Amino acid sequence: MAFPTSHPLASKLQQNVSLARFTSARIGGTAEWYLQVESATELAEAVHFARNLGWHYRILGAGSNLLVSDSGIAGLTIHNRAKTVHIEPGAQHALVFAESGVYLPALARQCALQGIAGLAWAATVPGTLGGAIFGNAGAHGGDMAQCLRSVQVFTQENTVGELALADLHMGYRTSRFKQNPPEFVILSAQMLLPFGSAEQIQVEISHFQEYRKRTQPPGATMGSMFKNPPGDYAGRLIEAAGLKGYRVGDAEISPVHANFFVNHGGAKTSDIQTLINQARQTVFEKFGVQLELEIEIWQEIKPENCI
Repeated sequence: MAFPTSHPLASKLQQNVSLARFTSARIGGTAEWYLQVESATELAEAVHFARNLGWHYRILGAGSNLLVSDSGIAGLTIHNRAKTVHIEPGAQHALVFAESGVYLPALARQCALQGIAGLAWAATVPGTLGGAIFGNAGAHGGDMAQCLRSVQVFTQENTVGELALADLHMGYRTSRFKQNPPEFVILSAQMLLPFGSAEQIQVEISHFQEYRKRTQPPGATMGSMFKNPPGDYAGRLIEAAGLKGYRVGDAEISPVHANFFVNHGGAKTSDIQTLINQARQTVFEKFGVQLELEIEIWQEIKPENCI
């Protein structure tokens, strides 16, 4: 399978590309076909052509909160590197337009430099804007639902549309996009953010950065493995279950924070999945709580289901 040679993106198509180097956990097999796009327009074009040819496709952002099968992924992996940002200042608020491949901490810092508040919490949240919208990422009392005005999407009918905040069904670490992934591809977003003191915003960001260093492990991780159950914390439950520091191969439930699973260099996806199963089973047996994954897992898809 290959793009038609006449297509403008054909020269960028690569075969058998390792996805581990594009994930924050540095784990995972190869993409059968890989295509990096540089704009929202290219993203829509890539999805359109994949659909027309009947190829299975996935959208890769910054690779955080993602676990990729050791066996690799058949079909087309589209790496979203669309990073255009426009800021229109108003009297009390700024209208921020950003493509979905922009790195969220970089966007937060760019806004902070211009005295734009509302995204300081995002300065320590790894991932792209699109991924953050998909999972309604949040930290320190803030989340994407508080920032968004609208989202531009590529529909199943291969048209560009726009969804208002009320149409996004945002909840705790979820959204309409996560609840029904095939429905839309996120192209860009508009945020209406208030102005503030650039100095104070930077102080806030520095505080969040120091807190992250103090409470979260360094190295290759996927971020928070499980959602926090109502009224409790996943990390507290896993620690109370006696699993802090539990290790399978080069994969470990972090001794620093039990909701972070660390790759010490040679971990496999199967090792991480063993830890996931152990944490879920032990926490349920001890506390009757069913832990729900916050990360996304890309399972192997057989080639015959892709073309």
